[in-house]
Amino acid sequence: MSRLDQLLAATREDVAMRRSQTSAEELRSRLGTRGGSRPFKEALARPGLSLIAEFKRGSPSAGEIRPGAEVAETVAAYEDGGAAALSVLTEPHQFLGSLDDLRAARAASGLPILRKDFIVDPYQLWESALAGADAVLLIVAALADEDLRLLYEETVQLDLDCVVEVHDESDLERALAVDPEVIGINNRDLQSFETDIGTTRELCPDIPAGKTVVAESGYEHREQLDELDRIGVDAILIGETLMRASDPAALVRELTLNEGLTREHLLDDR
Repeated sequence: MSRLDQLLAATREDVAMRRSQTSAEELRSRLGTRGGSRPFKEALARPGLSLIAEFKRGSPSAGEIRPGAEVAETVAAYEDGGAAALSVLTEPHQFLGSLDDLRAARAASGLPILRKDFIVDPYQLWESALAGADAVLLIVAALADEDLRLLYEETVQLDLDCVVEVHDESDLERALAVDPEVIGINNRDLQSFETDIGTTRELCPDIPAGKTVVAESGYEHREQLDELDRIGVDAILIGETLMRASDPAALVRELTLNEGLTREHLLDDR
């Protein structure tokens, strides 16, 4: 089995366990009590390159990234720095996340939140909505065409925004078949976990006008973001670089060139 297959198998086992504890019918019955959604897609469409700042405890390639990281403190720093939206990685086995991290982010920040995980079952969409997600990630490489279509349609019914993630031309062709509004281009190959930022440069011109494009993985410097802005990318998702930063708010300000917030920050420090 590939690493992606292993992650998907573990995800299905986890979903089955949670379903045995709380039935799908019970979970769906709670949807009427969910809080109001925040405009994730709209946050990415503002002028310039929007930053989705990710809370990410670990990864298969990096291991644990920042031991003892606190969700509330981290996402508050992202918001203070001028991030447009948040991403919270909730996969527990290789990425060390949880839905509790998502709930904590929702409580600590007013920014819209993407649940980033390996979504394979509608059950995960319902729990995402109840935990406070405003958007979810659907990974084309992890889903058969029919499953991708059904899950995407369910996000629409739930009033969740959706980032449909692709890695190559085949993924993009399959993604466009469901006509998503937001397409994420992941520079990391989920089979090998190798990263090539040229992937976004290659695929971006093939995405039809009117779609919101998100670049993911491998970005660390402002110069890289300038290039993305030039080729028509609308937003960038950054996780590990921000999680390792000694001052995440300052790095967000630097990456977004948010000069107004930088001036305010300097004045507050005097």
